[in-house]
Amino acid sequence: MPLVPEEHRHAIVLGIDPGTRVVGFGAIALGARGPLFLGAGVIRPPAKAPIAERLGFIRRELDALLAELRPGVVVVEEAFAHRNVQSALRIGEGRGVVLACAVAAGARAEQLPPASAKKALVGAGGAHKTQVAAMVQRVLALEVAPEPLDATDALALALAWALRQSSATRGQRPG
Repeated sequence: MPLVPEEHRHAIVLGIDPGTRVVGFGAIALGARGPLFLGAGVIRPPAKAPIAERLGFIRRELDALLAELRPGVVVVEEAFAHRNVQSALRIGEGRGVVLACAVAAGARAEQLPPASAKKALVGAGGAHKTQVAAMVQRVLALEVAPEPLDATDALALALAWALRQSSATRGQRPG
């Protein structure tokens, strides 16, 4: 049985910090009193497995997570320039799996640059991951920040998207 009933699906936002060695995820529910923390963690494929096996592992774990949470929106960290071309390719492969899984599960796939998420939460696009984690903890009123930092980065994506939507809705005038 899914964690989230169908009638609440639109209110679930899942943030994903993609990779091929570690994939961070964080889920929030949007409510009248603000965002509510649902859960966060990481997907870690076997480190020594070939890339195709790691991607397959990530896909299976994401499919299960998406089936359980049934998010209306999945927010994925947008690609950014890397000095290491091989790293950029690997992150692109991981992002592709995440985007495909999200759409296959019926969620809307959104992309945000990491600096945008940091700026929305901390006020600075170049904020350190620990600053982001502290702000995620504060915004979600958690006793401790979820670990590892890949999970709080994913929550930051979900929260930043929710803040943007909230701002856009407030800025609309009745027709």
